[in-house]
Amino acid sequence: MSLVYWDTMLFAYLFEGHSEFKPRLAHIVHRMEERGDTLCTSVFTVGELLAGPSRTQRWDEVSKLRAFFRSTELRLLEFKLSTAEIFAEIRSRASTSSGDAIHLACAAEARVDLFLTHDKRLAKKIVPGIQFIATLDSNIL
Repeated sequence: MSLVYWDTMLFAYLFEGHSEFKPRLAHIVHRMEERGDTLCTSVFTVGELLAGPSRTQRWDEVSKLRAFFRSTELRLLEFKLSTAEIFAEIRSRASTSSGDAIHLACAAEARVDLFLTHDKRLAKKIVPGIQFIATLDSNIL
């Protein structure tokens, strides 16, 4: 059993039914279920995902997203004072955007086993508290 963090784009691909990435994500979800892994992400992800449909007033999509993130399907990680300190460390030593640093800090504080992203730049980072950072196209799952 592992704790697996997904960044925002993976959820976006899944919810939007992205034709190129949805089959890979379905495979990853299946493998995670087989292994008994726990999916997690930060509350920041929820905000990022709600922004688009809120801006275009697609309230049915907003409701679906809220329901998913309130379900027991995943573990939501908060951004706390201790997370902010990890964030500051990541931002001070690496050329990482604030958004990416928030994701990495939340994952590091939770001591995730795997941080899964589509961003190849993030896959090159070494962040204490995160065992592995991998891209969607890796064979890690």
